[in-house]
Amino acid sequence: MDATPATRNGEASWEELVTTALLGTDRRQPPAVAAGREAPVALLDAAAVATVRRRAGLRPGRAARRPEPAPEDPRPALPAAAARRLATLLADRSGGAGGGRRGSSPDLMELLPQWLAAAGAHGYAAPAQALPALLDAARGRTDLRPAALAFAGPRALWLARLNPDWRFALRAAPGGGTALPDPGDGEAVRRLWQEGLFAERVALLGALRAATPALARELLEETWPTERAEDRLMFLDSLRAGLSIDDEPFLEQALGDRSRNVRATAAELLSSLPGSALARRMAGRAAACVAVDRTAASPTLVVEAPHECDPGMERDGVAAKPPTGRGERSWWLSQLVEAAPLDTWPGRLGGRTPEQIVALPVADGWQGELHAAWCRAAVRQRDAEWSRVLLGSPSAPEAGGPGAVSLAERAKLLAALDAGERAEWVAGFIATHGLSEAFQLLGVCAVPWAAPLGRAVVDALDIARDAGSYPWSFSGVMGLAERCLDPAEVTRLDGLLAIPDEREDASPGAGGYWAEAFQRLVTTLRLRAAMAAELAPDGTPGPAGV
Repeated sequence: MDATPATRNGEASWEELVTTALLGTDRRQPPAVAAGREAPVALLDAAAVATVRRRAGLRPGRAARRPEPAPEDPRPALPAAAARRLATLLADRSGGAGGGRRGSSPDLMELLPQWLAAAGAHGYAAPAQALPALLDAARGRTDLRPAALAFAGPRALWLARLNPDWRFALRAAPGGGTALPDPGDGEAVRRLWQEGLFAERVALLGALRAATPALARELLEETWPTERAEDRLMFLDSLRAGLSIDDEPFLEQALGDRSRNVRATAAELLSSLPGSALARRMAGRAAACVAVDRTAASPTLVVEAPHECDPGMERDGVAAKPPTGRGERSWWLSQLVEAAPLDTWPGRLGGRTPEQIVALPVADGWQGELHAAWCRAAVRQRDAEWSRVLLGSPSAPEAGGPGAVSLAERAKLLAALDAGERAEWVAGFIATHGLSEAFQLLGVCAVPWAAPLGRAVVDALDIARDAGSYPWSFSGVMGLAERCLDPAEVTRLDGLLAIPDEREDASPGAGGYWAEAFQRLVTTLRLRAAMAAELAPDGTPGPAGV
């Protein structure tokens, strides 16, 4: 027999009403149903009365603490025209046209990184109303984050503490968004180093290396024995900034660390200091492996690779076990030569210049191994003379420099040259070999491209178009040109906007694609020029060369 729910002062409790609703009024009667009334209606009426009673009886909650006001941003305000441009760039979240063709309109999201860099170079503050969209854009693109957060300033971090979607900004900011103490406040610096979170300590160490490298090293020495291995590795890596011979005693001590990765990093840093004891030890070992054979018909380099990897070599960072498919002796030799100061070789090899040394034949098939190790040494030591020699002439067959065996290695060697020389070399490469192999090399050139490089790229694109080349294979270079060509080059592009007569062997629709791509390039360059003028207080392009 169905039970009638109990009542309190003639009224059912809320829990009883919920139970009746769940079971159904055909199985459980609601309380005090008047004659002639339907049970479901009576239940809903009772629930309505109970709802009003529950709401009226609620005690007000404690008011939440109001957030602190956003900090002031002391930087000058963005010019009005530039602020409108920023809003337009942030509103275009499509990332360009979809599909294989990109259309003739500029890709605004691809211009946003340059705009942010230019605005940051001028020292402007971000408009407050743009901060949410700016944080959303940085959330979706990690490559935007450094420039976007630097431009957004302290108010972006204030906002990030209020919205979980923007917490990445706190992780990306030095010290998780907390203010670092002044390097001159020794007590505050040591307190943060002793008590701070890991991210705060890493940020503190990086800031100190930029201002007072010795103090950063002293802090690290004080706590080094008690740090975790993975933390020691991160802290040690921060010494790259401001690395000097003063760091040698500490790094020598780290060569005996119990962590293999820490030992390897310490050895790499020491080998970057040509005057260090480790560099001298590596120089002695490497020099013992390479000599000039004067008994041959012409001077020839002979190589005698190490026969073992002794404990001293291992302590100095030589990995004993080679990668799969690599011989032990060649592996040990390459590490010794890579870590040896490049100024070792002229004295060891008869007073010859780097150019003369690299030109010497190498006996017994060791040339590739030896030259590749010299390439890595030139990159590590940022030696422009050796990099120039190992690159060779850009017009050499297949651009096969004496030591560079891949485009990736050439790109690394180019990074050791100054921006002008780098641009000249890549321009010569493009003039001889075209654009199909140049994409990686263009990526290391300073922006905006120097005039010779810009002309070489435009000329090569024109040649490819006239030759009926498959146009979509050049879309990557076109995208780079839109971002990197000097806007002053736009006048040279007007003659390329017409749809050319298509050759019989050309890809179908190629002429229209080329005209569309050049139209987009011209429009983008003009837009970049306008953006630069909007950011400059006097209406002239700014220092970042948007």
